[in-house]
Amino acid sequence: MTDIADVRRTVAKAVGSWSEQLVGLSHGLHDEPETALQEHRAAARIGDLLETADFTVTRGVADLPTALVATYGTGDLVIGFCAEYDALPGIGHACGHNVNGAAAVGAALGLAAVADELGLTVKLIGTPAEEDIGGKVLLLDAGVFDDVAAAMMVHAAPDDTVGASSLAVGAWDITYRGKPSHAALAPWEGINALDAMTIAHTAVGLLRQQLPPGVVVHGIVTDGGQAVNIIPARTSARCEVRARTVEQLGEAYQRVRACFEAGALATGAELELTAHGREFADLRQDPDMTDAYVEALGELGRTATSLHGESMASTDMGNVSQRIPTIHPTIGYETGGARQHTPEFTAYGKSPGADLAVLDGATALALTGAALGASPTRRTRLLDGVRERGRG
Repeated sequence: MTDIADVRRTVAKAVGSWSEQLVGLSHGLHDEPETALQEHRAAARIGDLLETADFTVTRGVADLPTALVATYGTGDLVIGFCAEYDALPGIGHACGHNVNGAAAVGAALGLAAVADELGLTVKLIGTPAEEDIGGKVLLLDAGVFDDVAAAMMVHAAPDDTVGASSLAVGAWDITYRGKPSHAALAPWEGINALDAMTIAHTAVGLLRQQLPPGVVVHGIVTDGGQAVNIIPARTSARCEVRARTVEQLGEAYQRVRACFEAGALATGAELELTAHGREFADLRQDPDMTDAYVEALGELGRTATSLHGESMASTDMGNVSQRIPTIHPTIGYETGGARQHTPEFTAYGKSPGADLAVLDGATALALTGAALGASPTRRTRLLDGVRERGRG
């Protein structure tokens, strides 16, 4: 019979033995931020570190050069840890993915220490481009998660939280094509693509009053014309629509799309509207796994705020959670009041608090994985879920 107290001590000791490398990994990612699908140094760092711990590492999985899979053990229960490591354009690791990625690696290293004893396979999945096209969605569709019984990660934040949902999100690339003309001599001979974009932007702004709670629309103009004295023949933008569920997202899409169609109709410009990446589904966190994580966090002297039923931002971990039991808690550290996606948040990414978040996040995730493997009831539920997915 497995002595769970001994297992926990072994896991915590294992994470501690890698603390210098894990903090170094977090700092290295922070110092050399790489944006979506460009995370070559980050993926190499993670793969190299896990290879030194005798993980089997496969790089460039699912035709994504910066994705990787690292496995340890041969048990029938596969515990998956998702490592994020992409940064944001211009502001570096303003979402703390250096912390996320290093914590996931640490969790894999910690759980590997008891993998044979608990009959586990530890699977670290390096997931690029969370801030853009959603690497987890592509990896999920490619079958990388097919054998995973439970998936988990922690996310950097100002506070420790568990149980939050996330908003489903989809993005469009929008292009209007008109007809150029001299803006002073013969503007009436042109078709103004910028006017079309302006009408659409105004329509979306007015639509917001009628959108239900939880539906959010936002975007940027990426090309507004080339010269002030030429009627713009082309404009482009990117727009995101968010909603509480995938179903609500589909309804919101239709209303927002009508705003862009209105711009074309009013001006005579041609509209081209294409999906940017894949939709992110809403996040559904597994209650039993959450309980196991909260217990593990408590052993580290940390207390998490429960956010059950509340929506946060959006994540491609939502797509994973629709198929596989998943948790996506946040691991907190002092940020001076700064929130994610700001330069101020980036500045705290190498602080002592962030370093502790890496190690505590890693330990809490690894302890959660151990709790799942050591409990016959939990183990059976998770393995039954894998078999059921296989039949589906």
